[in-house]
This record gives sequence, structure tokens and C-alpha cells, in this order.
Amino acid sequence: MTEAAAPSEPTALTRHIEARYHSRHREQLPQLVAMAERVEDVHFGDVGVPDGLSALLHQMIGELEVHMKKEELILFPAIRKGGMPGIETPIAVMRADHAGYDLELAEIFRLTANQTLPDGACGTWTGLYRGLDEFTRDLTEHMRLENDVLFPQFEAERRADV
Repeated sequence: MTEAAAPSEPTALTRHIEARYHSRHREQLPQLVAMAERVEDVHFGDVGVPDGLSALLHQMIGELEVHMKKEELILFPAIRKGGMPGIETPIAVMRADHAGYDLELAEIFRLTANQTLPDGACGTWTGLYRGLDEFTRDLTEHMRLENDVLFPQFEAERRADV
């Protein structure tokens, strides 16, 4: 199933991001943490175990929740009103958060050897890597929509060109 293209109009895009990405990350991460904990416990010491993955994902739950709440309660309402003086500051904070998530995504890929399953991986391990694949793609697209489509519409240097 192919997803419809995201809207570019700011109000519609903020609502799309909340409905498609924020709600999905809130579903994905707790499930991924539980699976990662199980894989790390059951397969402790086995070759290829993504040791530390559950801790990283658990950390990301807290970070992403704070990030998404800032968007939902502060930035997106301001965007829906057409912007506000100084909106570049919260946008810069969101961009900095995104840069941090890029580093965490790189760490996920390092810990999982680019999500490469060992021979004979159990169902939980397989499900974990499938879920990680979906999560990493979702988070990457979420950040791309904000960084490349939404935020530039409200940053001073871009608005001056319009």
C-alpha cells in the first residue's frame, strides 16, 4: 500500500505529522523497547545481540515525547496561526533535536549491524528488526517533512525570498 503524499500547506502538514508520525512513534517505541529487552535477555552473549538497544530506544521514548509535545503545544499552534515573531528559535531547537535523532538512528544501525539478523534468529528478533526498519523510516520521513517542507516556510531567510 502506497501512502498519499503529505500536504505542503502548513496547517494541513502539521495535522498530518501529528496524526501519521507522532501517534505512530508513540505506538512503535514501547513495543520496540519490549522486544529489544527480550532479545537482549534471552540471547545474552550470543553473536550479534544488539546489546544496549533497549536502553537507547527507552531513552528515545522520553526525548521524542518531549520533542513532540513542544511541537504539539507550542510550535504547531503558532504555525497554524501563520507564525509568530521569533518562531525561528523554536524551529532551531527542533532542528537541533533532529540532528540528535540522526545520531541515535546511526547508533541503532551500528548496534544492529544495519539490522542484519543472525542465522536462525527467533521470531522476536525478526519482529524487532522489522519494527526498527519501519520506525527508522518513519522517523526519517517525519524529520524530512519538518526540516525540508514545513520549517523553511517560517524561517526568515526563506520568507524574505517569497
